[in-house]
Amino acid sequence: MAKVRVLIVDDSAFMRKLINDFLSEHPKIEVIGLARNGEDAVKKFREMRPDVITLDIEMPKLNGLEVLKIIMQERPIPVVMLSSMTKEGADTTLQAIQAGAVDFVAKPSGSISVDLHKVKTELIQKVLSASKANLAKLNTYHKPRADRKPLPLATETETKPSEVLYSRRFHKEPKKIVCIGTSTGGPRALQQVLPLLPKDIGVPVLVVQHMPPGFTKSLASRLDSLCQITVKEAEDGELLQKGTAYIAPGGYHLEVKGVGPALAISLSLSPPRNGHRPSVDVMFESVSLVKNYLKIAVIMTGMGADGAKGLVELKKNGIVKAIAESQETSIVFGMPKAAIATNMVDEVANVDHIAETIMNYI
Repeated sequence: MAKVRVLIVDDSAFMRKLINDFLSEHPKIEVIGLARNGEDAVKKFREMRPDVITLDIEMPKLNGLEVLKIIMQERPIPVVMLSSMTKEGADTTLQAIQAGAVDFVAKPSGSISVDLHKVKTELIQKVLSASKANLAKLNTYHKPRADRKPLPLATETETKPSEVLYSRRFHKEPKKIVCIGTSTGGPRALQQVLPLLPKDIGVPVLVVQHMPPGFTKSLASRLDSLCQITVKEAEDGELLQKGTAYIAPGGYHLEVKGVGPALAISLSLSPPRNGHRPSVDVMFESVSLVKNYLKIAVIMTGMGADGAKGLVELKKNGIVKAIAESQETSIVFGMPKAAIATNMVDEVANVDHIAETIMNYI
């Protein structure tokens, strides 16, 4: 099998050497070049035609975002951004994701991170995963469609005949909850789904997006500016409100607990699951214990299998409608594929039809 050919871009010679050493250790990765700034990156991208680029955001001459836009315009290839963990770094990273970057790795301690070894495994995994990304979708659905308005609430008469029996059962119980899990490619997928949910949706929405601390708040703020529903970073102890989407904070598992007749957010620092905290499995398993609620579980683009075991637990308890994103629109068809393999998924949908599919069961 051919190795993944990587171009490393960073204005720090120390960081270039460190990243080179880490990636070169892996038998499936070949580092074919090092670029010291944005102009050098564009030149070597054109000459060397790498499979994947690791791209620092903060650089002289051309910054990482400017380089990324040139790459996406000329010849889209998978790009993994390296970002500082500041608010400004988080905001710029999300702009890069929207501009076509597959994923990002947060430097533990700023631009020159002598402790980069803390994210060595993550960096290698994300480079390998990026090499398998759906290139056709890298630069196609990162912008919200202006012609698509939030969907109306479904009525029983609008339900497809094959869904009438399920729909009648589903509509009898007023308490419902939507749970969404996603990873690589997730920010763009969420931007295709959440803005189409109407303000009067009448249910709370829980979201686990694999991200480190400091980035989920920026994600929530960006999504909130695009949506009719409220989107916020979840806070421990707050009661779930209808028409609000709660993004699990990076570094915390998101669970729910009963508070009288209501449900409240419970944030946990219990060990990572599948290497993730927050974990989709943890959220799904927590929601599976909630009684007298009808649940809609959605698994979208992402590497790995997080969410599959949790989906099985959800299905063991009560009525659950499970939706997985199709391979056609997934940037990385890992998590949806694992969910589908459980035989517990009710519908497979392209990302631009997931909101509609959710609304069919509300």
